[in-house]
Amino acid sequence: MAARNPLEPPVHRYPLTNPATDPGLAEAQRLLGHEFTRPGLLREALTHRSAARPRAAGRRGTGSNERLEFVGDRVLGLLIAEWVIERFPEEQEGELGVRLASLVSGPVLAAIAESIGLAPALTVSAGESRAGVRKRATVLADAMEAAIGALYLDGGLDPARRFVRAAWEAVMTAQTEPPKDAKTALQEWAQKHGLPLPDYQLASREGPPHAPVFVVTVTVGNRTGTGTAGTKRAAEQLAAIDLLALPA
Repeated sequence: MAARNPLEPPVHRYPLTNPATDPGLAEAQRLLGHEFTRPGLLREALTHRSAARPRAAGRRGTGSNERLEFVGDRVLGLLIAEWVIERFPEEQEGELGVRLASLVSGPVLAAIAESIGLAPALTVSAGESRAGVRKRATVLADAMEAAIGALYLDGGLDPARRFVRAAWEAVMTAQTEPPKDAKTALQEWAQKHGLPLPDYQLASREGPPHAPVFVVTVTVGNRTGTGTAGTKRAAEQLAAIDLLALPA
C-alpha cells in the first residue's frame, strides 16, 4: 500500500452537506469569514455530541465536534502564542504564559462564541435544545475550538489566523498589562470579600503517563470553578480563571 504524500491534505470522511441548502451552515461560514471547500468539516464542528449519529452498516454517521475541538485547541494555542510574542516583544515566558492561559480559557472562548453569534448555528438534540444547551459556556467554548479546528483543516493556518485575530482583537487590546496570576487574583478576591481561601481539589487524572489530563476544582464559599489541563498546576490556574469569570 503506497504511503500518502504528507504534503497532500488528508482525506476526511465527513458527511456531505451544502451551504446552499443549509442556511445555518451558510451563516456559520459568514461568521468565520471562510468559504469551506469541505463544508462537512464545518457541519461536524457545529454538531454537539447529543446530535451525533453513529455509523450504520453501509452508511456514514455524523460525528460530534469533539475530534475537531481537539485540533482547534492546539491551533488556537499556537496562533495566540504567535500573536502575543509579536505584540509584546519585551515580555518573557512567565508574562506571556499568563496572557496565553487567559486568552485561550473557556470563559474567553465562550464569550467570543456568543459575541459573534455562533450559538444558533449549533446542531443539538431536541431534548438538549429545550434544556438550553446552546447557552452553556462549556458547549460554546468547545464549539469555538472545533470551528477553529475546521478552519485549519479546510484551509490551513491562514484562514484560522485571520479569524482568530479578528475575533480576539478586543480581548487582546484590553490586555494592556499581563493578567495577574489567576490563583493570586482569586486569593485576593476571596480576601476582599471576606471569604475563606480557595480550596483546590484534584477531581480526576486520566490519560497515559506521557499525556495526562488533570481536572481540578476550586471552591470559595459557595462558588466552584473547574479547570482541565495537561498539568495539575495549569489546571489549577484554569479553575481559578473559571471561578473568577462566574457572574457576581
